[in-house]
Amino acid sequence: MEKDRQIVCPHCGAVNRTKAGRPAAEARCGACKEALFEGHPVEADPAMFEKQIARSEVPVLVDVWAPWCGPCKMMAPHFAEAAKVLEPSMRLMKLNSEDHPDVAGRLGIRGIPTMLLYRDGREIARVSGAMSARQIVDWANTQMAQGA
Repeated sequence: MEKDRQIVCPHCGAVNRTKAGRPAAEARCGACKEALFEGHPVEADPAMFEKQIARSEVPVLVDVWAPWCGPCKMMAPHFAEAAKVLEPSMRLMKLNSEDHPDVAGRLGIRGIPTMLLYRDGREIARVSGAMSARQIVDWANTQMAQGA
């Protein structure tokens, strides 16, 4: 039986309760009225990153990247394509390690691109290196099934 879920708005950071049985893809934020899922990754600053991880009841897949990183640039459109497949069952976010080196350091990021998968406020998997959209989707789904 499905239950209500808490989903953090990627625009304003408000925590929204989505009713069981109602399509999350159609949900809008009660505070700012923006869509909770738009089929593309969310650019995250440290506050948004922390709030999404701590308060959202959907898994969060984070791509840690930098603008000067060739493999990161190569993977960016694939990560965006994966968002179209994985949302709304998963939130996809991008965290710029150059703009937020303190967060990347705290996360123990040694190479980029690195993807981190969070569920229930804790990291359940990570992988480094560029991937295609299909590989990202398959990896995320496999990790969710194993971490169940």
